[in-house]
Amino acid sequence: MRYIKDIPNPRFKIGLYQWNSKYIIRIESGMYEQTYKIDDYEVASTDELEVCMDEDFTNAVASRFDAMHGDFNGSLIRHNVLF
Repeated sequence: MRYIKDIPNPRFKIGLYQWNSKYIIRIESGMYEQTYKIDDYEVASTDELEVCMDEDFTNAVASRFDAMHGDFNGSLIRHNVLF
């Protein structure tokens, strides 16, 4: 996987990569991450992908991170890993 660049964002670490004829957008928040893939022929440049990291999208990402945390925490509690 080839690192291309970081996409500036005040809430998340967003990295852009290229691998296997796809762009990979990796969004990290603490111990969780989300990955989005798009065929590289779908976009003219990486700048198009950077523009897509707008407030509406990052708000949806934040909601998904909250859900991921709730799901994982719930499982840890159900299995007596956390009390």
